[in-house]
Amino acid sequence: MISVKNVIKYYGDYKALKDISFDVKKGEIIGFLGPNGAGKTTTMRILTGYIPATSGNVYIDNYEIHENPREAKKLIGYMPENISLYTDMRITDYLNFCAHLKNINKRIIKKRIDAVIEIIGLGEYRNHIIGHLSKGYRQRVGLAQSILHEPQILILDEPTVGLDPTQIIEIRKLIKSLSGERTVILSTHILSEVEETCEKVLIIDRGELIAENMIYALKKTVDNEINSGNVKLLVRDRASEAVDVLRAMPGIRFVNMNEMEDISITTESEYDIRPAIISKLVELDFEILEMKAKELSLEEVFLHFTKKSKEKRKAEEKEKENITG
Repeated sequence: MISVKNVIKYYGDYKALKDISFDVKKGEIIGFLGPNGAGKTTTMRILTGYIPATSGNVYIDNYEIHENPREAKKLIGYMPENISLYTDMRITDYLNFCAHLKNINKRIIKKRIDAVIEIIGLGEYRNHIIGHLSKGYRQRVGLAQSILHEPQILILDEPTVGLDPTQIIEIRKLIKSLSGERTVILSTHILSEVEETCEKVLIIDRGELIAENMIYALKKTVDNEINSGNVKLLVRDRASEAVDVLRAMPGIRFVNMNEMEDISITTESEYDIRPAIISKLVELDFEILEMKAKELSLEEVFLHFTKKSKEKRKAEEKEKENITG
């Protein structure tokens, strides 16, 4: 559905994107992650044809975005981070204006506006002036314009920025309901949002694509790379004593206990250390209520790859210094 081939982008002498390539299949929901200034927004603007790449190609369902912009853009619904809304217009008037800009057949414009207002949950506010709406409902209007022409691809740049927790949950539900047949690329700094909404992630740092895979596969990769297992343990009582016992066991790197007396264990060994833990605790008359593998969070995965990227840059800079020195 989307194919990005060797895209490079310069702003003057600054190289914002460094030869990035990736593919997105039809129906996939992709989380696009990266630190501030990583190149996420630049990539999204190139994908939508808003700005050109310096070199490389972007194909939207076999249409190259700058060779066939009209055909490619028909397939895309875009919601930028700072969407421009005409705040003195009513919602229905604004959507009618957008429908004409998108060349939607005049005979079905009213039908499409009614359908989108229903999908996005704006029925109660359809005749309200946009400037009188809350931040959350303005975001809904932005989403409404992005799906007005029934695009096959949705590209959403920070759709929940500035919203309160309740509004974030509502917008997240909307995004999930809009997926399925549509391909979705979602950029956000809220990693829990990506974990709950997306199947796959792309991580970009300093203009380079540093990780790309299904979320569960990246978690497994990181777990293997740090050569450790993560275990969650709960005992009926004497939790502090259990922590002391565990810290003395070989093959255990780190043990932590929270205020709820949940014990987290990080192991050094490649093998499953849980049988040894159980054997030791039972021998010492601890009653084990729960033990399970603790899955890495997406935040831990993100930090691991960005840390590796930073270390790689430092090593390259040091090598250059040695050569020139």
